[in-house]
Amino acid sequence: MFKKIAIAAVAALTLSGGVAMAAGAEGHVENVDFSFQGPFGSFDQNQLQRGLQVYTEVCAACHGLRYVPLRTLADEGGPHLPEDQVRAYAAQFEIFDAELDDFRPRVETDPFPMSNLENAPDLSLMAKARAGFSGPYGTGINQLFKGMGGPEYIYSLLLGYTGEEKTEAGVTLYENTAFPGGWIAMAPPLYEDQLEFADGHSNSMEAVAEDVAAFLMWTAEPKMMARKQTGLVAVIFLSVLTVLLYLTNKRIWMPVKRKEKNV
Repeated sequence: MFKKIAIAAVAALTLSGGVAMAAGAEGHVENVDFSFQGPFGSFDQNQLQRGLQVYTEVCAACHGLRYVPLRTLADEGGPHLPEDQVRAYAAQFEIFDAELDDFRPRVETDPFPMSNLENAPDLSLMAKARAGFSGPYGTGINQLFKGMGGPEYIYSLLLGYTGEEKTEAGVTLYENTAFPGGWIAMAPPLYEDQLEFADGHSNSMEAVAEDVAAFLMWTAEPKMMARKQTGLVAVIFLSVLTVLLYLTNKRIWMPVKRKEKNV
């Protein structure tokens, strides 16, 4: 199965000319109510842990996360795994060490592995590279409350297969309602009861797609929560400053205005 998906991934990139297309520009993208959306939203830690599992068991066979350090899995605001679990997870993968001139198990300071296929797209920033129903040309208010739509596109793509197939130039294409053009060379990666979660959460295709889409949003913007907190503090500070400047201005000019009025 992994081999089939790997071949399909290369074919998909070849068909698109290796260029990241504006997702959702032609396909249908479902609106998903993710917990991290909106100015006060935040990542669901359990969902990110499930998304990591989905990525590891389904996506990692072909797609890498080369720009994501493994140590960030322990960060607050992310999956927040215990340090020993991060070390154990990292040790599953090997990396070539130039100093040893040999392969060694990865450690927390190493990044996730690269894509196993030379032309398979890396997923580190995929949730921000793809625009969905609300961007990048949507209104600012729409983007504030809904985001750019990248996670929604990933969710819709994973669930957008209709079951129809065709062959062109020796490549099998699969009909997908979310993919621009309607046909994609990547075989459907999800099926019912594919995974089991330790927390007993639903493992339906819809739940699995939502979990991995949320995880890929975190890999694309791991400091989203800190950014929102900083933005909130900045807005409060500017609001207080505006009030103080108004009162200061009124106090300074009030005697002058009274004097002009009496004259």
